[in-house]
Amino acid sequence: MLHPSYTDLMTTINDRMGSDEEKLKSRYSIVIASAKRAREIIGGDEILSSKNFTKPLSNAVNELYEGKIDIVSHDIDEDIED
Repeated sequence: MLHPSYTDLMTTINDRMGSDEEKLKSRYSIVIASAKRAREIIGGDEILSSKNFTKPLSNAVNELYEGKIDIVSHDIDEDIED
């Protein structure tokens, strides 16, 4: 079982966001952000978390929970050129 849970992660991340930022509404955002960060850790990036787990995904989830990394919304329309 994943600790912290998705709902705990969503609540923690949304609490850290400012009032002008869009709140997380989907667990998918957490899954994608955690997977991307885990790949960065596997690739050699330094672990930012205060705890060091043996699995990169556990480290990535803990970094999200501790606020060491944030999920940034990306607007697809900005990438499309006319």
